[in-house]
Amino acid sequence: MTIKKQYIFLFLMLTALGFAQQPVQTIVDSTKIKIGSQFNLTLKVKGTKETRVAFPDVKNIGRLEVLESYPIDTIKKDATFEFIKKYGLTQFDSGRYVIPRIPVLIGNRQFLSDSAVVEVNNVVVDTLKQKMYDIKPIMEPKDSSSKFWWYLLGLVLATGLGFLGYWLYKKYKNREVEEEIVYASPIEKATSLLQNLEKKSLLERGEVKSYYSEMTDITRTYIEETVQIPAMESTTDELLEAMKKASLKKKMGIRQETMEVFEKILKNADLVKFAKSKPLDFEIAEDRKNIESIILTIDKALPKEVEEELIPDAVKQQEEAKRRKKQRQKMTVLTVVGVAIVSFAYLVYSGTINLFGESTKHLYETDWVTSEYGNPGVVISTPRVLKRQDAEKELPKNSMALLKELQLFEFGGYFDDYYVMVSTSKFKKETQIDLDKSLEAGLQLMEQKGAQDIIVKTEDFNTGEGISGRKAYGTMNMLDGISKQSTKVYYEFVMMSQEGGLQQVLTMYKEGDEFGQKITARILDSVELRKAAQ
Repeated sequence: MTIKKQYIFLFLMLTALGFAQQPVQTIVDSTKIKIGSQFNLTLKVKGTKETRVAFPDVKNIGRLEVLESYPIDTIKKDATFEFIKKYGLTQFDSGRYVIPRIPVLIGNRQFLSDSAVVEVNNVVVDTLKQKMYDIKPIMEPKDSSSKFWWYLLGLVLATGLGFLGYWLYKKYKNREVEEEIVYASPIEKATSLLQNLEKKSLLERGEVKSYYSEMTDITRTYIEETVQIPAMESTTDELLEAMKKASLKKKMGIRQETMEVFEKILKNADLVKFAKSKPLDFEIAEDRKNIESIILTIDKALPKEVEEELIPDAVKQQEEAKRRKKQRQKMTVLTVVGVAIVSFAYLVYSGTINLFGESTKHLYETDWVTSEYGNPGVVISTPRVLKRQDAEKELPKNSMALLKELQLFEFGGYFDDYYVMVSTSKFKKETQIDLDKSLEAGLQLMEQKGAQDIIVKTEDFNTGEGISGRKAYGTMNMLDGISKQSTKVYYEFVMMSQEGGLQQVLTMYKEGDEFGQKITARILDSVELRKAAQ
């Protein structure tokens, strides 16, 4: 369902917060609660950017249990900063409880908050007035065959995307594999890699260490493949000693002068890699020339029978490595695609995700969030945290001219089946607010934005803290921005007024959506309105 942000309207709230003169301002959002209910204790301290404020981190405050210790919130107001610490408290025994004075460290001095008294009342159940009901009969589950095609469509899309990803992966990976050259012999491989090393322009970029590392690795790999000694794992001294022994054993006849030049190159490379030495340009060029000469000398000194055996073995090993690499890539991709398809199909079938947005069933069953929005704060529980919106972009300029402050928060979008909005406002001038007229104006604005066939019912609305307001509810037809078809939705629109300001809560969902109805009932039951500070 498309619920556009243009259907947000403007009636919001005003009340300037006063400031306590004492260093620590204490606010209790409720002095009467039911057993096990949470209420919030808020401590506020004013200071500058350099002010250091430390609030206590405790599990109990007096005889009250701390359910949650919220992170410190910092609000900048002109040149001053306000540090806010909130504690969620409760008590599971009835009675009157004192919130003791809490020490707060401001700079190098300790200050105490004000104390307060909270009444915890029992939940009274009147069994004489409570109507009794018979046990409900067994009900047949709702026919879900209409949703089967949506699940099938989701599975087809997931499968198609999976194969598309595999095709792209195979296309580009195979391109890399095809570019791998199978060398006819180790000497051809070594000389070719040395030539490619020059093309990388490592020296021009000042990467001398990388240059020497690759040059010596090419040489060591060649020696390991031909002379058959563990050249890659050996130190410089170990490699030179192994080369001398192999030369004698295989009667290679490598001259002492060649081994001395090779030793010099290897030690230069060690200095570059481990001692951050930087040879001169002519020294680097000489080492590069000598290393290729040494490789050619070793190749000529190899016994012919050994050399002939190496050629087919090298080709065979490279072909086998290439085959195994392609097989591993194929199995990896197929495994990932398979897991993705099965997971997606399960999530769609279970209702965890909706193909066109987050389902109301998943929203209702998820962990809810209780947060405070606006000023004075509207405390409300929602499936997701509401996001702050730029109200000036959402409302007409002539309306904004009347407001001193406007804060707007919402959840929902083009592909979501549920929409909720909370807004608060303060007016520049003192205004007497008629909630019924405000509701009527809001519905008229909705109609101007494209809503049709609006059915309206109104009734009183009361929060658990005794703050009253008015509620409009009913159905309307709204234009879906995607399908261009009209969709019938159910809305509940609550308005409250405090100290000349206006607060509103709007919920919308498709008519007949069982979980949408449950979400709205739970949201509106949770609404509390902070009293404006004097």
